[in-house]
Amino acid sequence: MNLLEILNFSKEYLEKHSIEKPRLESEKILSHVLKIDRIGLYAYFDRELSENERNKIKDFLKTVAQKKKSFDLLREEVEDKNFWEENYQMLEKGVEYLSKHGVSNPKLDTEYIFSHVLKINRLMLSMNLNKEINIEDKNLIRSMLVERGKKRRPLQYILGEWEFYGYPFSLDERVLIPRSDTEILVEQCKYILSEMESGSVLDIGCGSGAISISLGKELPKFQILGVDISDGALEVSESNKELNKVNNVTFKKSNVFSELKNSKFNMIISNPPYISIDEYENLMIEVKEHEPRLALTDEGVGLGFYENISREAGEYLEHGGYLAFEIGHNQMKDVREIMEKNKFIICFTGKDYGGNDRVIIGKKSGD
Repeated sequence: MNLLEILNFSKEYLEKHSIEKPRLESEKILSHVLKIDRIGLYAYFDRELSENERNKIKDFLKTVAQKKKSFDLLREEVEDKNFWEENYQMLEKGVEYLSKHGVSNPKLDTEYIFSHVLKINRLMLSMNLNKEINIEDKNLIRSMLVERGKKRRPLQYILGEWEFYGYPFSLDERVLIPRSDTEILVEQCKYILSEMESGSVLDIGCGSGAISISLGKELPKFQILGVDISDGALEVSESNKELNKVNNVTFKKSNVFSELKNSKFNMIISNPPYISIDEYENLMIEVKEHEPRLALTDEGVGLGFYENISREAGEYLEHGGYLAFEIGHNQMKDVREIMEKNKFIICFTGKDYGGNDRVIIGKKSGD
């Protein structure tokens, strides 16, 4: 809507609520929000208003109608009011609410929700609580807090986005949430591949595309193929490919190697479902009830995919190619034995930020 349309709408709205001099009051509201002299408003009659400007105007219209006060009186109240205390109390109540519902990091999650809605860097949040939060944003914050607290929906799904390896990723329940520990796998694979001028990489179980896209951005001379059996996951990975504007990454539906006959790669990477069915039953609510089961457990002891991929990987690797896995904290010994049994020489093992075994990489031998 342009300025003139908003002005006419405002006049009719205030008129309907029996506000005296509705056009004059509307002009004052628009003049204040747009920072344009009231008499000069009509010189900009065809100007398109931003969503933020429209929301501010709506807030003023509702308040004028509810309080039955002129805009001049209302503005004095608003300008004299310091919103920091009110907003800080709202923030504290959010923390208290999440804590009451057993959320493990209530303060951090509340800050993320406020920052996301208010479009403020989280680290700068406390310095920007002095501004009024409009009704729509307050309602959105409250609904997100309910999602996180009462429903225990993961924060990343609520926000619909998360950062991995410095890149943005859209997320929903069709894909596993990328963990910072997986960045260790990406970093070590990047280090190995950077010794080559170019090549090709296969990411098995690509999910959101976090591994594939991060490597594609970091290694522009390589061709990266991500495969997954889930149509939903592939839709998410394709959207993230577009989001990150990466051209050397392709996604394809395949049950591990089923659709990759005669293909060869310099490296095969996988962060497969490695949680045993017994461990799965005891997962925290956020993971068990919201993240895709297919991406979490192999419905067995957690080693099924390591067995299958290691057994077939040699056929799809170039001479001296690499096989890289993320593993569960207690799986290093078993996965090492599986890889060595299938003629891979272990060249790297790494721990996550918590000091747990997390990454193992082997080099194809016997060529």
